[in-house]
Amino acid sequence: MNLRPSLLPALGVFAAAARHQNFAHAADELHLTASAVSHHVRKLESLLGVTLFQRHARGVKLTTEGRQLADAATVALNDIEAVAANLHQTGDVVTLRITTLHSLAYCWLLPRLPRFCSQHPNIRLSLDTGTALTRFDEGGPDLGIRHGTGHWPGLTAHHLMDDELFPVASPGLAGVGAVREPRDIARLPLVTDLALQGWRDWFRGAGVRGLRLPDMHSFSDSTDAMRAAVYGIGAALARKHIATPYLQRYELIRLPGPALKARFAYYAIHPAHRPLHPAAIPFIDWLKREALDERTPLPPMPDDLLGRDSVAPGAS
Repeated sequence: MNLRPSLLPALGVFAAAARHQNFAHAADELHLTASAVSHHVRKLESLLGVTLFQRHARGVKLTTEGRQLADAATVALNDIEAVAANLHQTGDVVTLRITTLHSLAYCWLLPRLPRFCSQHPNIRLSLDTGTALTRFDEGGPDLGIRHGTGHWPGLTAHHLMDDELFPVASPGLAGVGAVREPRDIARLPLVTDLALQGWRDWFRGAGVRGLRLPDMHSFSDSTDAMRAAVYGIGAALARKHIATPYLQRYELIRLPGPALKARFAYYAIHPAHRPLHPAAIPFIDWLKREALDERTPLPPMPDDLLGRDSVAPGAS
């Protein structure tokens, strides 16, 4: 079936009506009348031979066919908007406002961002970190990265990567050398954060029963818990994507025992009721590609900067 060019405006109006599931609200957004929105939708329904909305006294609701078309239309229109924006912004700079977790920003996102910035020199990033699910009000963030189930009312979620938990400690922590099996870890001082899955869940998953866990050092942020483990305060239960740079630098070592699948995963999120910021589209695509690379880029060490054959001042 060919969609004649004259019907493309009807598709755009339908996409707005589908976002709001309210013809009057769509009309306000598009500066049309509610009857004009209804006319465009009926024109599209006539062409396709399907009912896109169920009409009832309290308003309208998408049918199954309507939901399928709305999803496809939203993706297509966002892609067109992104391409149009790129064509227009040959030398202009746009800002993408992102909210995320401090732990993910510090340990996973920031080390990777130079790669995004080099690929998209016209995009400037404004990054805000916090644990609360930020309100996407007018003037607020365009995109979020959060750790959860992937279901937030009013938000569209794009799965980025799953997570897992395992124990880590500084190689210099007293008693680490004597750890041979998961049960031995309970003899070490332990560090915890405020995550819903903790040491008891991990020991249970490792098949260790009847343990009396010691009082633990507690930190509200996962990054602080990792740094506490690095400084030898205790062993920590680490999320894979947060612990990776510390393991690569050998500031932490993985202790014996299985990896416990995390209940939550990482998602890119944005409001379902409004078009996605054009710069967010390449950023989400980039995030998904980065999620496939488990090694975290590390900054060059002083020896790398000096060169292999260079001698540091004062060295003999």
